[in-house]
Amino acid sequence: MSLQFTILFLFIFSTSSSYFICPAHSKIARLGISPNLLKNAPDRPTQKIAESDLKLFYFNQTLDHFTFTPESYLTFQQRYAIDSKHWAGAKANAPILAFLGLESSLETDFSAFGFLRDNAPHFKALCVYIEHTYYGKTIPFGSVKEAMKNASTLGYLNTAQALADYAAILLHVKEKYSTKHSPIIVVGGSYGGMLAAWFRLKYPHIALGALASSAPLLYFEDTRPKFGYYYIITKVFKETNKRCYNTIRKSWKQIDKVAAKPNGLLILGKKFKTCAPLNKSFDLKDFLDTIYAEAVQYNEGFLVTNVCSAINANPPNRKIDILDRIFAGVVALTGNQSCYDTNYSVLVANDDMAWRWQGCSEIVIPVGHDKQDAMFPTSPFNMTSFIEGCESNYGVSPRPHWITTYYGIQDIKLILRRFGSNIIFSNGLSDPYSVGGVLEDLSDSVVAITTNNGSHCQDINLKSKGDPEWLVMQREKEIKIIDYWLLKYQKDLRDLNISI
Repeated sequence: MSLQFTILFLFIFSTSSSYFICPAHSKIARLGISPNLLKNAPDRPTQKIAESDLKLFYFNQTLDHFTFTPESYLTFQQRYAIDSKHWAGAKANAPILAFLGLESSLETDFSAFGFLRDNAPHFKALCVYIEHTYYGKTIPFGSVKEAMKNASTLGYLNTAQALADYAAILLHVKEKYSTKHSPIIVVGGSYGGMLAAWFRLKYPHIALGALASSAPLLYFEDTRPKFGYYYIITKVFKETNKRCYNTIRKSWKQIDKVAAKPNGLLILGKKFKTCAPLNKSFDLKDFLDTIYAEAVQYNEGFLVTNVCSAINANPPNRKIDILDRIFAGVVALTGNQSCYDTNYSVLVANDDMAWRWQGCSEIVIPVGHDKQDAMFPTSPFNMTSFIEGCESNYGVSPRPHWITTYYGIQDIKLILRRFGSNIIFSNGLSDPYSVGGVLEDLSDSVVAITTNNGSHCQDINLKSKGDPEWLVMQREKEIKIIDYWLLKYQKDLRDLNISI
């Protein structure tokens, strides 16, 4: 699959009509759909799902699962899809693999994630894909305009409602296929990985287990990691090529130096071929920041090497300054374009609008540039400025502590050891979001699988013949653990004399 279909979490707050900016916070790779900046990355395999295998459905979903006001009984159409090609059937109590949609469309889930398709034959499983409410074509209130109108309509977009939506559809699917005792394994990546883990905790009677890939569920104010997102980006660039790392580190002051000259912003715009005039040097630095972040988050062994090779290149018979080198890195990653859109105006979309709301309500991930993130100018996350920006845009304040309160992750080791079971947390340690992941086993059945080289959600992407051995082994370990859950479940059914 090409990188536009990889999962990510581009938590963007910009001053354009598309986004708003928290001053101490740059554009960083998010849990969502790739903005496809990295156009020169080699294509990866894509999934082609035959129409005969996949069937689309619409479920009459309840707007609000938690109150009993007249408005809460409103309904909307939520999309989901089923692939029953490899399912062994209800009589065998064969399992259901359920992909919990993240902040993207159902079509993206089909294309971006291979775990269900790759492993359905092994598990003889029914595959279910569910679109997250407010994304894709699952839009309440009859239209995008109405759904995204203000906080009154966007207020129903939160993780608790999303999990309840998934629960309702999964119970509906079990009833539809008359498979009362087929165990469900929920799968998700990034934000969807957090949802998968939380679903297992909140709905253990529905999901037997969860695979949570690259889920930064500890990256919140109450559980913020000591070293953050940009620490990993700095580390990966420095370990890949120290000369490249130093060039990038020095470039920020050079950008400001040029910007301070008469017509400096025009000079920078011309040098970097920006599509629109730069209003301030931050616009360019923010653009570059995002490129470096994505290069690491989706590295998979080649992107950072590519950008560093371009930055370090010494063209014959040509004098090249530090900003020429930086621009060469931009071209290496994004392609040779007529101009470069530093404002991301092409990204204005329904999914971006919905995700901005989530970032301003409960998914408050405090990423900034801290002192140890040495490749970047120091600019720590500023919660006060962040809250002011959200209040200005939506008229409501974020609840940065609500996630840890609702899901009980302040003391994750104790809480999951006592109350959790059957969860796999998988992380590649070269993924910047791994710093907010669960990286050690918490009990016999709440386990962490980590790889030194893995990038964001790499383990649940579609298999490829060129996959490295460590990735193959990671996936095999995940399958073996899920096999054990299923065998134990079937034994429980026999011991209790439970039949379909």
